[in-house]
Amino acid sequence: QVQLVESGGGLVQAGGSLRLSCVVSGRTFNNLAMGWFRQAPGEERAFVAAIRWSGTNTYYADSVKGRFTVSRDNAKNTVYLQMNSLKPEDTAVYYCGATKSFMSKIPRGYDYWGQGTQVTVSS
Repeated sequence: QVQLVESGGGLVQAGGSLRLSCVVSGRTFNNLAMGWFRQAPGEERAFVAAIRWSGTNTYYADSVKGRFTVSRDNAKNTVYLQMNSLKPEDTAVYYCGATKSFMSKIPRGYDYWGQGTQVTVSS
């Protein structure tokens, strides 16, 4: 059974930074593409960023490009999301997902999910 555990969320002022982590257990991490999504109240889960198993390719939603950076450390079975210049509209629950296939920008492209971590950005 694959488990994903996110951490690093919290309350931050606009313009601040947070780094989210997602630790994966139960499967060879190196074979998994990873994605970050977020979900605000009343909205659907939305793509934020994704990274290939090797770390050589990354993709970002237009809304976070230039502010967020996704990375991974395969030795630690961990994927990160560095979030800078945070805005109130970034407020959401952030989820990491893992897929045995190619990285995807849609939630159904992922096989496993974490429980989420809340990020709140105050103005």
